[in-house]
Amino acid sequence: VCSTWGNNHFKTFDGDIYQFPGICEYNFASDCRESYKEFSVHIQRVLNSNNHPEIQYILVTIKDFTVYLRPKLAVVDGRIVKTPYYSSGILIESTDIYTKVYAKLGMTLIWNQADALMVELDSKFNNHTCGLCGDYNGVPIYNEFINGGDYNSITYGNLQKISNPSAKCEDPDETQALPSCNGHRDECERLLTSPAFDDCRLRLNLEMYIQACMQDKCACNGNEDSFCLCSTISEYSRQCSHAGGRPGEWRTQHFC
Repeated sequence: VCSTWGNNHFKTFDGDIYQFPGICEYNFASDCRESYKEFSVHIQRVLNSNNHPEIQYILVTIKDFTVYLRPKLAVVDGRIVKTPYYSSGILIESTDIYTKVYAKLGMTLIWNQADALMVELDSKFNNHTCGLCGDYNGVPIYNEFINGGDYNSITYGNLQKISNPSAKCEDPDETQALPSCNGHRDECERLLTSPAFDDCRLRLNLEMYIQACMQDKCACNGNEDSFCLCSTISEYSRQCSHAGGRPGEWRTQHFC
């Protein structure tokens, strides 16, 4: 499973978590074998009116089909379609909260129509993918970020840009390292180890989500709105369910 959520966080198929704040169109995950590519997923983020990043659209190609998704809109090969839509091994479903695409070739895509996207791939694509989700070879870090040079996540992200001469978007500056953040550990740990998540601790790498939560808190600069407080905890809860866990009720009237 590869996912992206909240404040530009990404988790690769191999389990690395990094941040990349680009707002161009990027290759999120594609079949990168030289000959026939079975699928590709591109995404474009935009800053919304609250200055929070969200996914503006997703462009999926599956064999010869093109699926263009926006919140509450699905377009297949240039035609707006009603969901549930089924054709040639593709099923598109949408509710008020999620859009889901199932492809018979071994891919499932789940988007919350805002900041969070999850793509699950069949193991037959091991070692065949490229994009922001990495190469799916089971080895974290080495291939994605070192690759013979000293990569950081911004350099890596910029390399995944889809070239489009008419696009108006600036590459994030590779020399500006993302601010490191050491505060808020206790608070993030408390939120992510609450009793509601007891069933999650053995299923996921807790430390990665604590780090992401700390980065969110630092980026909030004290303006603690629900986006910066809740997006990583929501992702932890989604990934826990996806791994077969059963998160309890962690949302309350006053929190998220």
